[in-house]
Amino acid sequence: MDQLERREFVRKHRTCIFGYNRRNDGPAMTVVYYVLDGDDLLISTMAARAKALAVRRNPKVSLCILDEQWPLTYRVIDLMAEKDVTSAKLPEIERMAREENRVVIRVRPYATFATPPRHVYQAQDIDTLTHFTSNSQPW
Repeated sequence: MDQLERREFVRKHRTCIFGYNRRNDGPAMTVVYYVLDGDDLLISTMAARAKALAVRRNPKVSLCILDEQWPLTYRVIDLMAEKDVTSAKLPEIERMAREENRVVIRVRPYATFATPPRHVYQAQDIDTLTHFTSNSQPW
């Protein structure tokens, strides 16, 4: 994608993964909604939430804009679209993995952040929408 295509992709979508550095432990990520204000992305959160506190400490964050279409337009192979990979494709995938020197990263969770999801499917859902701060919970 060139710059115009990237900006158009961001303009056409509304959700992203918001990554930020926590004071202790590793980085954190959460799915959030955003709106555009010129070239800026605006994300609403409660002042008491970890996102807001982290940004006050360090304003450097990462955003991964989510493709809201399925199958994802940036998928690499049919596996990500939940299609069967025929045995004829397996040697090519294995060759590609060797050439790219692929590795597997094992992540052992030790905690999770519990924030009950709140959904808005229709305008009237906003009337009963509630928010909570998140809590760190043991894995």
